[in-house]
Amino acid sequence: QTYNIEEFEIVGKKNISEIIPPRRLSGITLQNLNSQSVADAVRYFSGVQVKDYGGIGGLKTINIRSMGTQQMGVFYDGIQMGNAQNGQVDLGRFSLDNIESISIYNGQKSSLLQSAKDYGSAGTIYLNTRRPVFAEDKTFNINARLKTGSFGLVNPSLLWQQKLTSNINLSTSVEYMYANGRYPFTRYDTTLVRTNSDIRALRTEATLYGYTPRGEWKAQIYNYNSERGLPGYIARNLFEHHDRQWDNNFFVQSSIRQAFGKYSFLVNAKYANDYLHYIQPDSITMYINNIYRQQELYLSAAQGYTVNKILDFSLSVDYQYNFLASDMLGFVYPSRHSLFAAVSGNLRLKRFKIQSAFMANLITESLRYGTATPDRQAYSPSLIATYSPFDYFPITLRSFVKRSFRMPNFNDLYYVGTMLGASRLKPEFVNQVDFGAEYILKKHGKVVRNLNIAVDAYYNEVTDKIVAVPTSSSFRWTMTNIGFVKIAGVDVSFDGEFRLAKKLYINALANYSYQNARDFTDSESTVYKKFIPYAPLHSFTIAFNINYNAFRFNYCVIYTGERYNGAANRPDIDYVEPWYTHDISLGYNFVLGRLGKLYVNADVNNIFNQQYDVVLNYPMPGTNFKISASW
Repeated sequence: QTYNIEEFEIVGKKNISEIIPPRRLSGITLQNLNSQSVADAVRYFSGVQVKDYGGIGGLKTINIRSMGTQQMGVFYDGIQMGNAQNGQVDLGRFSLDNIESISIYNGQKSSLLQSAKDYGSAGTIYLNTRRPVFAEDKTFNINARLKTGSFGLVNPSLLWQQKLTSNINLSTSVEYMYANGRYPFTRYDTTLVRTNSDIRALRTEATLYGYTPRGEWKAQIYNYNSERGLPGYIARNLFEHHDRQWDNNFFVQSSIRQAFGKYSFLVNAKYANDYLHYIQPDSITMYINNIYRQQELYLSAAQGYTVNKILDFSLSVDYQYNFLASDMLGFVYPSRHSLFAAVSGNLRLKRFKIQSAFMANLITESLRYGTATPDRQAYSPSLIATYSPFDYFPITLRSFVKRSFRMPNFNDLYYVGTMLGASRLKPEFVNQVDFGAEYILKKHGKVVRNLNIAVDAYYNEVTDKIVAVPTSSSFRWTMTNIGFVKIAGVDVSFDGEFRLAKKLYINALANYSYQNARDFTDSESTVYKKFIPYAPLHSFTIAFNINYNAFRFNYCVIYTGERYNGAANRPDIDYVEPWYTHDISLGYNFVLGRLGKLYVNADVNNIFNQQYDVVLNYPMPGTNFKISASW
C-alpha cells in the first residue's frame, strides 16, 4: 500500500570533516560570555593573548601562543581579512550580534576544500556570521536588540532574514554603537577619568545565500564606518591625549562551492577598500594629519578530488593585489602582487588520519616613486596527523608540524622614517611542533550531556623576526631580521554540558595556558633568554552558565599572570602586574505569545573593581554594567 505524505524539509548544519577540529565558541555558549566584541570573546580560548590598548574604541589585536599578531590570519565567512599596511586586524570592530561562531586553529584548518591562504598562517581565527534558518512555514526572521550601560553606551542592532525563494535567502544586519568612553581609574594615588575614548560606529552588511542541487553560493557586502578617540598612554603629568581616527572599511565578497561526484571546487572573490584618517594634534611631540587608502583585489580557486573512501587530494591557487596611497609627504605609493599555490593530500583510515600540505608564496612589488624591493618567495610545508586507538574510549591523539611565514608589510618596507635596510628584509618564519590528546563524549547519560577535554604541548620557534632598530637619529629607524624566539607551552581546555534536573542545565568552560617565550637572538645581549614582552607564563579562564526554565545566570573569570613590558625584564620598569576580572550576568526569557520572545539580560563586569592594564599604562575600566533587551 502506498501513502502520500507532505513534503518536508530537514534543516541542519553540515559537518565538514577535518583532521583536527578547531576550538569553537558558538550558540548559547558564545552569547553567555558577557562579551561586547569578538576581541572580548576570544580571551576564553587557551593560548590566546589579546592586546587591548584600553578605552572603548582602542585597538584590539590577537596573538596565539606568543608567535606575534602579524602571524595570525583572520577570516570572515571563509575569506581572509587583509591589512597590507601593517598586517594587523582590529578585532574590536567585530560585534557579536551577527556572529554565529568563532573558531580558532593552531597551525591551520585541515579541510579538503580551502583556499591557498588557509594554509599560510601560523594560526587562524574564523568568524562565521549567522545563516538564515526558518522554522515551519516562516519566510522571515527578525531579531532586534538594544544595549545600554556604562560609558554612555547606546548600541541598537537589527537582523532581518528573508526567504526570497525556495533556494535563495537574504540576511541583512545593521548596528550602531555610541559610547563616550569616560570611566574612572586609579593611578599615582589619584582617581582620574579616562578621556578621549569615545566611539561612534555604524556597521551594515547584507548577504545572499543560494543553494543548488550540487552545492551553494554566497554574495556579501559589508561596510564599517567609525570615528573614535585614541586615549593613549598614561604617565606622570600626562593623563590625556587628543588623537582622533576615522575609519571606513568596505568590502564585497562572494564564493561558490559545488560538487560533481568525486570532484569538487570552491571559488572565492573579494574587493576591499579601506580608508583611515589619523590626527595627532600635539605639535610639541609631532603634529600628524594623514590619510591612508588601501585597495585589495583577491581571487581564489580550489579544487578537490576524492580517489576513494580513504584518500583525497586538493589544489588551490590564489591571487591578491594590494595598493596603498597616502597624502604623507614623500610617500612612495606601493603596490603588491601576491601569488599563493597550495597542494594537499588527506589519508583517512579507521584509526589514523593524516594531511600533508605544501604552500608557496611569490610576491612582486612596484613603487610610483623610488625602487621597489626585490621579488620574494617563501614556502610553508605542514604535516597533520591524528590517531584514535580505541573503539570503546573516545580519545584521539593528535600532532602537527608546520613551517609558516609572514611577508614584510608596507609599513616595514616603505614607511617614511624606516627606509634604511628595508630592501634587505626577508620573510619572518615560524616553526611549530604540537602533540596533544582530546577526549570527546557526546550525548552520554542523563547527567553528562557533552564533555570535551583537551591537552596540547607545543614548541615554536620564530626566526628572522622583523624588528625596528634605532639609528643615530631618533626619527630614523632601520627594519631588519634579527629576532629569534623560542616558545614552549601547554594548553588545557575543558568544555562540558550537564543536566542536573529536568529543566536545570549547567555549561562549564575552562582553559589554562602555560607559555615560556624567551628571546634567543644574541647570546651577548642583556636580553638573552629573557621573556619576550607581554607573554604571561600562566593564564586561565573559567565560565559557568546555569539555565533553569526561563532564567539564565552566568559567571566568568579571566586571569592573566605577570609579564614584562620591555625585553630587558627590569623589575622596576618593565614589570606588569597580573590581572583578573570577574563578570556576572542574569537574564530572563519572556514569552510574548504570537509576538515571539523577549530576552532581557543584565551584566556586571569586573565586579571587584580590579584596576589593571592589559598593555602597560593603558588603564582598563573598573566595575561597569550593561543592560540588553533582545526580541
